[in-house]
Amino acid sequence: MTTAVVYGTDFFCALVLRTALARIDDRALTAATGRIHEVADKRMPIPGAIGVVAAVVAAGAAFLDGKAAAGILAAAAVVALAIWLGIYARVSAPVNKELTAAVLADRVPVDVRDMQRTWDSVIVVRAILQGIALVALFLAALSV
Repeated sequence: MTTAVVYGTDFFCALVLRTALARIDDRALTAATGRIHEVADKRMPIPGAIGVVAAVVAAGAAFLDGKAAAGILAAAAVVALAIWLGIYARVSAPVNKELTAAVLADRVPVDVRDMQRTWDSVIVVRAILQGIALVALFLAALSV
């Protein structure tokens, strides 16, 4: 379920938020994204971490129980989530941090559009990776 929460969030950002944010001025972009990341970066690690731990436990339990297919599917989910985490840490998190700092300082970065384009450049891939993990975990549960 927690993987579904992160998937849904990334999917919404890819499908709706990316286009909507492109249509507002720089001050509004900074305010909106800075506040979104201020809150999300505190709350979203909880479902994210639970999802990763659950996938690892599912893979381990399936292999220990002799359910190779379920173990392989759950392990595939772990790999997808690990790749997602790498992309998030390397690309998204630094942008989140800068936008949060900007909104807290009540300033609009001159490169706010570049920052948003950087963040947007990986959101579809992030949603796909979360979707892969979600489907793999669903199929693992079905194959037990």
